[in-house]
Amino acid sequence: MKNRYKKLFDLNGKVAIITGSSRGIGASIAEALAEFGASVVVSSRSQESIDKVANKIIENGFDATTCACHVGDESQLQNLVDSTIDKYGRVDILVNNAGIHIPGSIEDLSVQDWDKVTGVNIRGVFFLSKNCIELLKKSDRGRIIHIASVHAFGGGNGPAYASSKAGIINLTKDMSLSLGQYGITVNAICPGYIETPIQDYLKPKEIESFKETLSIKRLGKPKDIANAALFLASEESEWVTGTSIVVDGGGIAAI
Repeated sequence: MKNRYKKLFDLNGKVAIITGSSRGIGASIAEALAEFGASVVVSSRSQESIDKVANKIIENGFDATTCACHVGDESQLQNLVDSTIDKYGRVDILVNNAGIHIPGSIEDLSVQDWDKVTGVNIRGVFFLSKNCIELLKKSDRGRIIHIASVHAFGGGNGPAYASSKAGIINLTKDMSLSLGQYGITVNAICPGYIETPIQDYLKPKEIESFKETLSIKRLGKPKDIANAALFLASEESEWVTGTSIVVDGGGIAAI
């Protein structure tokens, strides 16, 4: 990155929690925020995986720590907040990235799997955001960034996943109305198809066919989402709140 961009998106002195950051989009966001000066808390269920991400960040000369956490477990979410306070004493940026997808139509998907998906994808987001609010109020620029999906704007990908991501869009709007008075911005990023393990259920032929429908004919890369998150985490986004940024190569432009 050129120095002028580092100055523009300066995050020095800020502390960021990124859920689901053991790989893919979350890991890329953690690396980007750290590169621009933030101390990042890398969090996911696998301690081994988050150690790898944090160690890479540290080896590159930036600051990171880890906290294993299952976003569907409230006690683990509370421990994530408490551990961050013990380590850094503050939270400035919260990135709710963790999410799961279980395939199945309304006929096939069990109630238990519905609960698993919505428990992580929206209930966990609500709980963690709620428990960070008092900390974010103390920041000179509190930031909450939810990672939703283009599936928030239509059906497909199963009833639980699409519904939970649509809920994130509305949660973003509602939270922004409540928290703007404290200088806290709340925004969502809606990725299209990104080259991450969550797409592994798609067949190569399906991926190639989908790419032909895009204005920019490639799948997204995790860094494409990280760049959007970097802007929303920075001072330059101070008047952007309650909105959803679609990053999908033009996938839903024709809708």
